[in-house]
Amino acid sequence: SMPSEMVMKIFTYLDAVSLLCVGCVNKRFYHLANDNRIWLKIYSSCFQPKRTIWTMKSDQAETVSLDCAALHDRKPGYWKKEYIFKQIAAVKTRVMRLVKPVDPYTGLPCKNKEAMKASGLSWIIVLKDKNGKEHVMEKANLLFKDTSVTVLWYSTSWPCLDILSTLKLFGVTPLLPEQSRAPSKNGPRRRSLIAEYHLANLTESSVAVGADKLVQLFSLNPGLLVGLWKEKNEIAFVMVSLHYHQLLERSTLGSATLQYALPPNKPVLDDVDPEYGLHDYNLHLDMHGGSCTYLCGTFKNLFCRKGDIENGFLRLTVVSLKDNTKHLPLIGTVGLSWETDVFKGNVKDCYVMDVTLLDETGKPFWCFSAPVYMELSSNASSLYDYMGHIYTTDYADSEGKVCVELVWLEETKEYFIVNLVLYISTKKVNNWYGTNY
Repeated sequence: SMPSEMVMKIFTYLDAVSLLCVGCVNKRFYHLANDNRIWLKIYSSCFQPKRTIWTMKSDQAETVSLDCAALHDRKPGYWKKEYIFKQIAAVKTRVMRLVKPVDPYTGLPCKNKEAMKASGLSWIIVLKDKNGKEHVMEKANLLFKDTSVTVLWYSTSWPCLDILSTLKLFGVTPLLPEQSRAPSKNGPRRRSLIAEYHLANLTESSVAVGADKLVQLFSLNPGLLVGLWKEKNEIAFVMVSLHYHQLLERSTLGSATLQYALPPNKPVLDDVDPEYGLHDYNLHLDMHGGSCTYLCGTFKNLFCRKGDIENGFLRLTVVSLKDNTKHLPLIGTVGLSWETDVFKGNVKDCYVMDVTLLDETGKPFWCFSAPVYMELSSNASSLYDYMGHIYTTDYADSEGKVCVELVWLEETKEYFIVNLVLYISTKKVNNWYGTNY
């Protein structure tokens, strides 16, 4: 019942975030909160509008003369949109400046963490049950590594696993990240769909990657790990491993319903004889289990000859079984750490693998971050230098496979990688280079 003039007067004291929020109350508030005079004042406080004259009075900048076109010839909401677009553009400029320097070893931006902080980026998961009801999980712990970030959610009020149908992973950014105050979860934000996972029959349709006394872990591509309480078969926590390559784009440029479509690669001319095959690949490999890093290294000048192409895959040998000078130890006790409000644990022989494969130009070619596990092989070690049990770690997605063979040395209590091979899909290579292998 309050007169519109009085409501408008109150709205003039609100900042941009509050004004956007109050516009969601009802249709009347939405139209009043779109008023160009209010938004032009907010716009002018940050950006100098054209054809506007200023004077100083009582320590505040006030408009003396405004061009009529700035107000009367504009549709309602024009200056609100202009303000939002300029704020977003300013943040994008700052983020692009941060991601421009590239690490020569990983081929990725050096300041990913700083760029994500500048954009206000965070991640949420949305669980949808079979009745269509959505459960939003906001609270998350972050762990940053050289080439990935691990996000962990835990709660005491997870919905029952039996009624869940899907889990959606979103990147979330504040609509006005330039605001000085910390973004509120009730403030205006944008969602960008990163991935969708089907949770129906989770224990049957996913890969079991290990267990400890309290939880059992199940993995779904890309990078999702669900921990279930053993006794109740209910969700204890959800962990997602996100590789930095194109993480900002996927987390900010998609919509709430559609994933961001990656642009196709523009192949460079290669003056090497095609019979020589693919060459000068570099691999950056990181194996970690939370705060502990078991292996972090770069392998240069990997290549694949024509004869190494079979069954639709190209083979890149990183560590050879026959060359013991390149065999690598894993430092520390391998295991994946987890925690909730009450409990914490460590699942042995399970870890996160970050793979960053660069092409001959140093451009990221195949990248992923995913939870994997070591499985005891029935074969015994035939190597003279390494007598012990053999373990294997395998990872596969639509673009390639990773096969790792390790030997456990009982005397020194450590694993040694004695064989590491990457298999790249010929379809992936053909799409990347515009060739036909």
